[in-house]
Amino acid sequence: MAVIEVKDLVKQYGSHRAVDGVSFTVEEGEIFGILGPNGAGKTTTVECVEGLRKPDSGSVSVLGLDPRRDGRELKQVLGAQLQESSLPDHMRVEEALNLYASFYRDPADPAHLIRMLGLEEKRKAPFAKLSGGQRQRLSIALALIGNPRVAVLDELTTGLDPQARRDTWDLVEEVRASGVTIVLVTHFMDEAERLCDRLAVIDSGKVAAIDTPAGLAARAGEEQRVRFKPSRPLDDALLLALPEVAAVDRSGGQVIVSGRGNLLSAVASLLAVNHIVAADLRVEQATLDDAFVALTGRSLDHP
Repeated sequence: MAVIEVKDLVKQYGSHRAVDGVSFTVEEGEIFGILGPNGAGKTTTVECVEGLRKPDSGSVSVLGLDPRRDGRELKQVLGAQLQESSLPDHMRVEEALNLYASFYRDPADPAHLIRMLGLEEKRKAPFAKLSGGQRQRLSIALALIGNPRVAVLDELTTGLDPQARRDTWDLVEEVRASGVTIVLVTHFMDEAERLCDRLAVIDSGKVAAIDTPAGLAARAGEEQRVRFKPSRPLDDALLLALPEVAAVDRSGGQVIVSGRGNLLSAVASLLAVNHIVAADLRVEQATLDDAFVALTGRSLDHP
């Protein structure tokens, strides 16, 4: 069942159309990603879903509610972690959760969220003393304090170190396991690939594609690459004679074989017959970054 339905959404600022006819649905229980570069219209889109911005045209429905007309009721069932948010420096973790809990009819237990999000040791700590990862954990807790059925998490791990990012990903999966449908806004390919069941790729205010991460990667082509360092000289002609092989390149001491089908098996069999050992063997397939380039004509990291 679709819990969010967005249809032909448009939001314009002067002559700039930030959101240009965006449509998508989010199914109950999934992690739905909105992926795109900075300035693509991702945050404006979810702010319309949250009721923080009024669209110029189009429609939004969240659990059957109109975010603008039914804003008060929507706040009881939708939690949001904003792209940028802060608390007073001296407000303690426990105080913040108790304050936010008072805004809801049926709030979650603050003590339970503190335990769930690993903030027990920081329960009495003021906001100013929290690390970046701890502040993100607190922002997730505040998004969940109302016992929402849907949570919107906007650029959740920006600025976090690699370990804090992985810890935050684990928390997002735990939240989904508890029954919360999640909309995850991100410009990180690895984050989208790790967490999302489906993705909407947004570029310049438009939806370029909606699919699973694997489905999007497949759109970039089925070509595979096998990289290895042969233990002794290997004639490229032997590899090119294989029907699965399309091209052979070299980089330093590495051989890079491109092709389709059972490429790895074919290459491995050839190497075995010729008594060649493949060191540092790696298999590469199309990635989300390849898919983004195929869909938009540019890399996500290089506008």
